[in-house]
Amino acid sequence: MPSKSFNVTIDKKISSFKKTIFVDPDKSISIRSFIVGAISQNISTAKNVLESEDVFSTIKCLKKLGVVIKKKKSKSYLIYGKGLGSLFAKKNTKLNFGNSGTLARLLIGVLSTTPGIEVNISGDHSLNKRNMKKLIELMSKFGSYFSPKGKNNFPLKMISTEMPVGINYKAGVSAQLKSAVIFAGLNSYGTTKILENEKSRDHTENMILKNKHVIKIKDNKKKIIQIFGKENLNPVNINVPGDPSSAAFFSALTILNKNSTIKIKNVGLNPTRIGFYHLLKKQGAKINFKNLKKINNEPRGDIIVKSCNIKAIKASKEHYVNSTDEYPILFVIAALINGNSIFKGIDDLANKESNRIKEMQKILKQIGVRSIYKKNKFTIYGKGMIDATNKKIYVPNLGDHRICMSAFILACLTGAKTVIRNFETVYTSSPSFLKIIKFLGANFAEQK
Repeated sequence: MPSKSFNVTIDKKISSFKKTIFVDPDKSISIRSFIVGAISQNISTAKNVLESEDVFSTIKCLKKLGVVIKKKKSKSYLIYGKGLGSLFAKKNTKLNFGNSGTLARLLIGVLSTTPGIEVNISGDHSLNKRNMKKLIELMSKFGSYFSPKGKNNFPLKMISTEMPVGINYKAGVSAQLKSAVIFAGLNSYGTTKILENEKSRDHTENMILKNKHVIKIKDNKKKIIQIFGKENLNPVNINVPGDPSSAAFFSALTILNKNSTIKIKNVGLNPTRIGFYHLLKKQGAKINFKNLKKINNEPRGDIIVKSCNIKAIKASKEHYVNSTDEYPILFVIAALINGNSIFKGIDDLANKESNRIKEMQKILKQIGVRSIYKKNKFTIYGKGMIDATNKKIYVPNLGDHRICMSAFILACLTGAKTVIRNFETVYTSSPSFLKIIKFLGANFAEQK
């Protein structure tokens, strides 16, 4: 991990490549493996976890709550579970979630129904600006209290409830909010019932699924999750697959880069996470999944991508749920293919690490690509593969890893002289990004 901030400059197009790579382990599953291990009985193991800032923030917070976590070897950890309702912190302990919205929402879910918790919660500059109103409202239904009252962003004080009771929740597109409710429900009296109209990431459910006495899922036209509170969890043994979101950036680069092929090995292929690939396949992309298997209820396999021409993208609101993290790189693809691409139902992108719609508009404008965002519909007027060697792209310090990586890929494809500030933010999800992109043939320079 970098100890200091640094900028990256790219001023050359990438050449064709035929390569095989591994991407960094999945961040969502890595964070969840520590949290579930902490509230389970006995000793859990987490192997091949992502060693990034967000995961280190998770470990630090759990240790402050009394959890013993020991590193066995690189990317492998033992978690000494304390069981449900047994996490503890001295009054006014400070918990800093760093840049991780996932950690913030999931751990607040756990702590909201853990008796005797009174903590001060915050994050970095970027996380502190994000709206947590929905999370606060949901946890308040369980009986927890947040102050100052009416404030919807960090820093906050949180006081848990002593007598939590299960709730009914109609879930939206956010898997993090759904997971927060699951975690809060595990230590509540009675049953917590979640009705999921639009299926979102199900890593939390998958991780606790072997506890048949704790969770029941009916998955017909609508998914219903029932959580039976106050039941002990068995330890977990998690082996984390590669992150399909990290893989998406290299896949996009390959599709748009002539005469190129990439094989990305051992990637998580959970159906709720691979909307990006299915959407592009629908538009004509040459993408195949090979060597499929399932470990810890999570499908995984290899992704093989070949360069090709694809049609303009038409993405409805339904596409957003299963490809949320990949939308910035989808916007890059849309800019560099012919035709008008349309993305609907993406309001939620404004409340990520940055306003991802607005920031991607700024970047695309710098290379002469027009876009319009109006009434929850984003239209990008694609110009085909642009030679932008006479143009410049500047990305300020946004604290947003997905924007940084998207801008880097755009620079590799167009040749625009690009300066990306505070590139270390990419290490929150993909610490190997620069190593991999260099292996593929990219030319760049780092400036401290």
